[in-house]
Amino acid sequence: IEIVTTGKQAIELISKKNYDCIILDYMLPDMPGDEIVHEVTKAKKIFTPVIVYSMRDFSSVEVNNVNFNSNSHVTKGVNSLEILLAETVSQLHFNHMDLTPAKQKIVENIRNKNDVLTGKNILVVDDDVRNLFAMTTVFERFNMKIATAESGKEAINILSEDPKIELVLMDIMMPEMDGYEAIRKIRREHKNNLLPIIAVTAKAMKRDREKCIEAGASDYITKPVKTDQLLSLMRLWFCKQ
Repeated sequence: IEIVTTGKQAIELISKKNYDCIILDYMLPDMPGDEIVHEVTKAKKIFTPVIVYSMRDFSSVEVNNVNFNSNSHVTKGVNSLEILLAETVSQLHFNHMDLTPAKQKIVENIRNKNDVLTGKNILVVDDDVRNLFAMTTVFERFNMKIATAESGKEAINILSEDPKIELVLMDIMMPEMDGYEAIRKIRREHKNNLLPIIAVTAKAMKRDREKCIEAGASDYITKPVKTDQLLSLMRLWFCKQ
């Protein structure tokens, strides 16, 4: 990390060195904010992200200038350093799990507050209570509201009683009524073609994905489930809605 206190110093260094990320105060003593942002953008490498960090209330012209010449804007205030840390990690495409435990928690807390998953109503269907517990533990970090079912029949009953369910994770290999049949019944009896249903199966055969989609599943993921992959898939389906 290198720190300078004027716009002139910043431009000189940025012209000579290739930085991975630039955090730029909009209110430096020697240059107006719009000028410093413009000059830094000219001096830096084309793909170097710029985060503007300021307590200023921007005018509409300034907002347009900042948006055009930077990747992100963080307002100084309560928790702003935590938000700045999370934004920097994001712009660097840096795995926050490589940070210290305290900083990992900071980034996760910031992400959870702004995450599309926050507050969503999820139904998890699995006949193995260990899997239900593991998934519930992960989802609760995002303040999601979790309903669980240990069979396809129980899942169908829950969906009948709770219209607020927004996504279903359906285990395929279950006794009595397997996931394929449960998904077909949900689509047929509830006439709900928009509810995202992600099929979860231990099998990884090529035909399995096709069978899941034919049954009415929105998407498919295999066990052992990778948490980051599952969360990304869920975010994708909520963003489609």
